[in-house]
Amino acid sequence: MPLHHAVLALLTRRPNHGYELKARFEEAVGPQWGGLNIGHLYQILERLVRDGFVSRSQVTQTDRPDKNLYTLTEAGEAELRSWATTAWVRVGGFRDELFLKLLGAVALGPQALATLIESQRQTYLSELAGLAQQRRAHADEPLVAVLIDAAIAHTKADLGLLDSAAQHLGPLATAQGAQAPEHSPSQVRDDTGEAPRGRAG
Repeated sequence: MPLHHAVLALLTRRPNHGYELKARFEEAVGPQWGGLNIGHLYQILERLVRDGFVSRSQVTQTDRPDKNLYTLTEAGEAELRSWATTAWVRVGGFRDELFLKLLGAVALGPQALATLIESQRQTYLSELAGLAQQRRAHADEPLVAVLIDAAIAHTKADLGLLDSAAQHLGPLATAQGAQAPEHSPSQVRDDTGEAPRGRAG
């Protein structure tokens, strides 16, 4: 539950209320991660309180409603230390919609595969240009810079994957194209030997 542990990490400095935690999280990780939904954050805080990793107290405010203040407990610090010092292991396989698109393009033949690969290549190159701008803009924010560097490395690896896809899937796409039916589905004839007629409106 990585977001739960990220909240614990933010609470190591000082107690915070929900909106402060949201702002600090988004500032810490930068634009690559995306925003944190405040409703989801409060669900996380409720679970952390229930599990004994965070305590909650109320702060009275004269000009606005009272607010909840969340504080890291000793159990929460121990949980954070155990999680933060243990290697991350990918679970559930490696899923990316690109692989499903490759499946579809291969089924359609070599031209469709080539079109997908070139389109995807241009998309990745555009992403790299945007990431380079983000990297320059956040050069003085070490944690954000590391996350952007990871996105750059991942995108460059994806570019290399396209070359591998063209090499390994090209022959398969050619074979699939050679086995394609002579008629498109709309041209398939019915049992009478005649092409299906459109239905009357």
